[in-house]
Amino acid sequence: MITSTRVLAPAILAAVTATFAAPGFAQEVAREDTVIFDLDRTIKDPENFNWFTPGTKRMHGAHQAMWEPLFILNAGTGQLDPWLGESFTPNDSFDVWTLKIRDGVEWSDGEDFNADDVVFTVNLVESNEDISSREAANVRAQVDAVRKVDDLTVEFTLAKPNPRFAVENFGILIFGSMLIMPEHIWAGQDPATFTFSSPIGTGPYTFTSSATNRAIWDRNDDWWGAKTGFKDLPEPKRLIWLESGGEESRAQLMATNQMDAAQNVTLGTFEGIMVQNPNVIAWFEDLPFSRPEVCARQLEINTTVAPWDNVEMRRALSLLIDREQIVTVAYEGTTQTSETMFVQYEAMAPFIDAVKAAGYGLSANADVGAAQALIEAQGWTKGSDGIYAKEGETLAANIHVNSASTEYTRTIDVVVEQLNRAGIQAKAIPVENGVFWGEVLPFGRYELTYSWLSCGSLYEPWTSMARYNSRDVVPVGERSPGFNNTSRWNTPGTAAYTEIVDAMGVLAPDDPAVPGMVADAYKYLADEVPFIPLVQSTKLLPFNTTYWTGWPTAADPYTQPSHWWNSTHQMIHNLERAQ
Repeated sequence: MITSTRVLAPAILAAVTATFAAPGFAQEVAREDTVIFDLDRTIKDPENFNWFTPGTKRMHGAHQAMWEPLFILNAGTGQLDPWLGESFTPNDSFDVWTLKIRDGVEWSDGEDFNADDVVFTVNLVESNEDISSREAANVRAQVDAVRKVDDLTVEFTLAKPNPRFAVENFGILIFGSMLIMPEHIWAGQDPATFTFSSPIGTGPYTFTSSATNRAIWDRNDDWWGAKTGFKDLPEPKRLIWLESGGEESRAQLMATNQMDAAQNVTLGTFEGIMVQNPNVIAWFEDLPFSRPEVCARQLEINTTVAPWDNVEMRRALSLLIDREQIVTVAYEGTTQTSETMFVQYEAMAPFIDAVKAAGYGLSANADVGAAQALIEAQGWTKGSDGIYAKEGETLAANIHVNSASTEYTRTIDVVVEQLNRAGIQAKAIPVENGVFWGEVLPFGRYELTYSWLSCGSLYEPWTSMARYNSRDVVPVGERSPGFNNTSRWNTPGTAAYTEIVDAMGVLAPDDPAVPGMVADAYKYLADEVPFIPLVQSTKLLPFNTTYWTGWPTAADPYTQPSHWWNSTHQMIHNLERAQ
């Protein structure tokens, strides 16, 4: 918690000052006309805007202010809100999709944005295997052919049917989507080396300058959207993404009105900010303050490792988890217990409700007695030390956890304590971020581990459920494809589950048969427990209303509060100067 206003680190203070008065800017912009967003990482190559190349980032304003999306997924309705695109419709078999582009869209240099740009960008990705960004790889894997029908119409022919094609690739499912680049600038360039150092987009802001700790964007008063009546010009004249340098410094920037939108903070820090600056708000007015993030947390179980290869032991493990205590202790009340594997968004309610109605919903509290009965039925006996043993072997649980965040380690500390109290000799094994994602998870080199590998479904259930199909099972020591089914869950139940999920995958998400199929498939997850859902993910994001109002909240949930997402365009257009 912040207890006093401290002097900001010189580098951060200099960066704040430079954003308003540095030489070479087209204009000086007053603080009350400027929105300052928190950037949680260094811009390693400030002159490189080629988002296709590995390591090049775009959350420093490039895809929030300059590059506009075709569509934005509405997590409340599950529908696509039009932006550069007007419609994206499939044929009856979901293997041909037709995109209609909004008339009048222009690049910031005055060139038309049209079907030529879309076809060029997709063909660029299709013809260059070295373009390795996730979005590009997805398009390359899914699209068999793309063609221009007319200046505002593009037809995509897919390699196989996909009812989710538009959302997965062009609707900002998570973080970003496939971005269209200007053909008149990119044509003839080598996509592996072109830096796009003078970037342009269709957005209402153009690039002004950048350094390793900040990026500055100024409003384009000739923006196409205002000229065509699509939307008014946004009110902010300047947008700045500023690297805060960590939780303490971002808290001070918020408390002293030198930042308007911050990255994640802990509850104590947020409460300290509010004491110093009552104009700071969050998603909710009270606990939990934060909105669930897209990737719910869970305990992954390696189903090939004894004793967790025994389904009865996995069921016992699940019963020992007290989710409410995780919320209270590890998260200080800033999140919610998980009811199923899914993120608890409005559009997911029909599927969550179907699982709960079928009797497979999760309890917020542990049932230690029932868990111990299952353990003892497998021949384990509790010793004088309170720990179970069988045939001279201690019942132990080693839980790998990514040490990159206190959220992760605090959660597993609570789980370890719960298991130890119940008679399992549990311990946390913290590992560095690169080791965790590069060696532990994909190769199955763990007994238990904290993760969020059910991530993906925001408006439909298939994306998350398909991550546990039988096709992705590989032996321990081989890399799991796409981090799918790292549990190596591979039983007749897995095969039956996969068959149902595959059948569901070719149906439209709003098909009335889908909720029932979700419940039918979920039975196998509930019976065999290849992983244990824990709690919803959370990011407590402070917003400052001293200079700007209109931030997304639970009372006005018009968009995600995640201001590093491509959907931040909606947020920026909603901001109004405080009176």
